[in-house]
Amino acid sequence: MKMNRQIERFANALELQRAAAVSIVRFLNEAIIARGVASIALSGGSTPKAIYELLGAEPLRSQLDWKTVHVFWGDERCVPQTHADSNYRMTNEALLQKISIPQENVHRIQAERSPNEAAELYSEEIKKFFGSKENEFPRFDVMLLGVGEDGHTASLFPETKILNETKRFVAEVFVSRFNAYRISMTFPVINNSRVIMFLVSGTSKAKILRDVLEGEPNRYPAQRIDPTNGTLHWLVDEAAALHLQNI
Repeated sequence: MKMNRQIERFANALELQRAAAVSIVRFLNEAIIARGVASIALSGGSTPKAIYELLGAEPLRSQLDWKTVHVFWGDERCVPQTHADSNYRMTNEALLQKISIPQENVHRIQAERSPNEAAELYSEEIKKFFGSKENEFPRFDVMLLGVGEDGHTASLFPETKILNETKRFVAEVFVSRFNAYRISMTFPVINNSRVIMFLVSGTSKAKILRDVLEGEPNRYPAQRIDPTNGTLHWLVDEAAALHLQNI
């Protein structure tokens, strides 16, 4: 087991969602206390959506000063922001419309542009926010991730070129199974985060969760998430943890 990896099991999806939301508030508040500002990179999916709804409602909503929080996305589908598949749209409806956050604190991927342009513009936006110097990767306070049944995380899919990216913050990736492009943060950016949280729920994820955590190493993209100087938290419910042997 990686020394900086923590695995937490919860009885059901609702308990996982509540614990994740409370932890996110705690991690962001710690960042605000330490540096006066906090950054979080969000993920798409049904489990994160439920967590965002909890963050946008009381009692958690008023436990964060959202004016000091900057919101980013770890990946995005190449669709307009109003599209049903847009991670931004989902987050906007579940969270952003429910909180008092300045528009300039919301850093959306311009996924309606060409894939390469969207990736380059987002890289520049991240660089501007963090004031990143040459050969210096940004350091997000919180990075939220999920894992797909094929072992992908963010839009880092098996056998895609983006897996080998070592310099760009954000890159476009063509996913053949969907015959579509996506935009994703790269391994060096994700692994430079202070806190990385994997959120995994449901029996459909049980096999891949076992393979990622206890199977042959370096087989799946999700196994390459290994913070360079941070902590890695796996939050899983009992349905997803069904086949795990070691926790």
